[in-house]
Amino acid sequence: MRNDSKTFRKNQGDRLSLFMEKSDRRFLQDRRKQPTPGLSRFTIWGRRMTFRREEDKKRGGYVDRYSSGLLFLLILVVGLNVLDALFTMMILDNGGWEINPVVRSVIQLYGDGFWVWKFAIVSVPLILLCLHSKFRMILTIILGISVLITTVVFYQVYLIICR
Repeated sequence: MRNDSKTFRKNQGDRLSLFMEKSDRRFLQDRRKQPTPGLSRFTIWGRRMTFRREEDKKRGGYVDRYSSGLLFLLILVVGLNVLDALFTMMILDNGGWEINPVVRSVIQLYGDGFWVWKFAIVSVPLILLCLHSKFRMILTIILGISVLITTVVFYQVYLIICR
């Protein structure tokens, strides 16, 4: 009797696996075949902060929410950019000279209002870098920008204090 129940269970298992093979046809298109767009309704209401699959992490992509470390770096760069504009105006008022020819021409065009241009020219690319932060090398670029602007601001503080 025991052999009959084992045989019955085995036959039922074979039928179930055969049924699963035939019925595993997807009617809906796989949503993972298309990447998530950079701006979508999930940008505000989404929950994805990272990728589950290792291959997706290597390939990169878009997420719905960003880490607090990335937020810190972006706010640091924007804040230091504002300080850079203010310190540049202070140095120019004390007889200094702008080395960057592009910024020098913008200062000649807009005067003290050049900080609006400077703020926009830095903030818009930061938004794009934030959206692409899960792609390879983008976080390194953001970190490099923050180190560079920190160095510039410290140099400006040195010029203001020591000169």
